[in-house]
Amino acid sequence: MNTDLVIGVDSSTTGAKAVVWNAQGEAISQARSNYPLSTPHPGWGEQNAEDWWEATANSVRRAVQTVDSSRIAAIAITHQRETFVCVDKEDNPLRPAMLWLDSRAVEEVEKYGTTEVHRITGKPANLTPAWYKLLWLAEHEPEIIARTAKVADVQAFLVNRLTGDWVTSYGSADPMGVIDMETLDYSDELLKIAGLRRDQFSRLAAPGEKIGTISDAIAEDLGLPKGLPVVAGLGDGQAAQLGTGGINPGNYYLNLGSGIVSGTYSTEYSFDKAYRVLAAGVPGSYTFETFIGGGTFNLQWFIEKFAGVDTKALGLELSPEQVLETAAAQLPPGAEGLLALPYWTGALTPYWDHHARGALIGFTGRHGKSHVYRAMLEGIAFEQRFLTEGAERATGTPATEVIVLGGGSRSKVWCQIIADVMQRPVKVVKESESTCLGVGMLAAAYAGIHSSIPEAAAKMSGVSATFTPDPARVPVYDELYKVYRTIYPALRGIFPAISEALSGK
Repeated sequence: MNTDLVIGVDSSTTGAKAVVWNAQGEAISQARSNYPLSTPHPGWGEQNAEDWWEATANSVRRAVQTVDSSRIAAIAITHQRETFVCVDKEDNPLRPAMLWLDSRAVEEVEKYGTTEVHRITGKPANLTPAWYKLLWLAEHEPEIIARTAKVADVQAFLVNRLTGDWVTSYGSADPMGVIDMETLDYSDELLKIAGLRRDQFSRLAAPGEKIGTISDAIAEDLGLPKGLPVVAGLGDGQAAQLGTGGINPGNYYLNLGSGIVSGTYSTEYSFDKAYRVLAAGVPGSYTFETFIGGGTFNLQWFIEKFAGVDTKALGLELSPEQVLETAAAQLPPGAEGLLALPYWTGALTPYWDHHARGALIGFTGRHGKSHVYRAMLEGIAFEQRFLTEGAERATGTPATEVIVLGGGSRSKVWCQIIADVMQRPVKVVKESESTCLGVGMLAAAYAGIHSSIPEAAAKMSGVSATFTPDPARVPVYDELYKVYRTIYPALRGIFPAISEALSGK
């Protein structure tokens, strides 16, 4: 039997996608199912974990309908990181899952976010790791913690539905902030602080290791071969790095998604406020990441709340983003004096300031929708230059290659802006679903389609286009970047004052 295909599943913040990959990293078939996100209070972000499973099952079922399922050798999962759900003894969710973007645990971060926690986890104190939200639950919903049989990351929950077992990779658990990054095992110290035990978490495995077999009933329901191996995957950022083939020091991937995640590869553990550390796709290695919370999320916010571009009413076969991008492309660098600070979801690396807010600076009566859109594209590019330069200084490893992926990589205007602002060539991956491809590589290596994870990364990745800096624009952006660097320091004291004023204290 020729088992030369694998399935990669990406359970993201907005939906689940299943892709069937061949040995060359080409998508043979794919399907996607969306699910909602709830914000019951300002700053909260929740989902029904059962939606993850229903969307994953639907996507896998549809993706395999057009292929010979007997050729499928393995399946692996990537997912939104830091997100978790508490389940009871019957494996049922006790409450809605808390998402990575949930920002309710402000007091817990301020109280427990120490240098020692940073050293253990590789993650400076901030609102994204699940550990702080678990502390919030212990304080505000102790009955939930008391009834919790398992605290599960997204992969652990889906693997349980596929196999009946509670197991995940340490590359999926570590974003939750409960893993000692030097040992790649649970930190008993951090679990104790949170009032939790090891048996309340899933068994850990290395990325690329077999962690179970799909149950016969699920295999029949989804149209998969019986006995199909489930291979340990990764969080979406680390999977994206692997999917670009960027597993050498100096390779910087740049994922232009809901958040903007960039990182480089290391075989040695170190920690610094300029980046956060996660387990990489090759067992025993690390990803040093920078993170902008608001990426395409910011752009979609503007389109939904303010842009008012109804392409259907205009009879255009274009998205609102394409219309705004075309208009923004007609403007000069700097959007005629409008600058954007992209902290719509707070400031992460290197400031780790949960009070920070987004800002648009320099409005005049001349500015319109296209100016705002271009300023937002440029603001994210300025911020990424700032973060990359900081990571280069902290690690001593220059960025020799920048490879972009994610939904934003389809924007030629944005890719060119990034190249001009960062003053280095920007390469676009050939496969836009490189996050999902990353776990496809893990499955392919396990199945013997490729001899190792590095070989799978090399054979299944590639680039489709390169954007080089425009010599005419680089000097302009250089001067604007100097101005951009002053915006946050100038506003830093204002942000907590806003929060305090709104708190009524």
